[in-house]
Amino acid sequence: MIMPAGRPLLLPANPKFIALTFLLALLLHMLLGLLGWYWLPDVLAVVMVFWTVHQPRRVGLSLAFMLGLALDVHESALLGQNALSYVVLSGLATLAQRRLLWFPLREQALQTLPLFLAAAVVEWVSRLIVDDAWPSWSQLPSPFLQAVLWPVVGALLLAPQRRAFERDDIRPL
Repeated sequence: MIMPAGRPLLLPANPKFIALTFLLALLLHMLLGLLGWYWLPDVLAVVMVFWTVHQPRRVGLSLAFMLGLALDVHESALLGQNALSYVVLSGLATLAQRRLLWFPLREQALQTLPLFLAAAVVEWVSRLIVDDAWPSWSQLPSPFLQAVLWPVVGALLLAPQRRAFERDDIRPL
């Protein structure tokens, strides 16, 4: 893929760093769930969409399904409820991947908002069908907060890839 002009070349992402970010996001999501703060953004979903867009060969639908199942077990939810919403989110991120990479991180936040809204709607509809429970008002701002959080998470996760192997004045890259 041809990169837009003026964008720096990035180093390849370290698989250990990707795994560490998923582990930290999963632990943060579980901690916020234990505290009952469901109005906060789903950091695991933001990290999953970020790595699905930036590393589609390493992160995809199967990892999204496994993370969703882990959340289902942790939350004692219907088995597959979070997995379904995460798979939908990862699939939509894969579809939008090429378009998203053309925009800077701040503009990507507007592009990711429909993805987060679609995943939230899938989760709310599945809860409504199975549990006959309407989403509470505290769950409604979460997709919007995830889109706001996108540039911050993106800048943090891209930071290790921006460093140069060896700095010298001869090579411009």
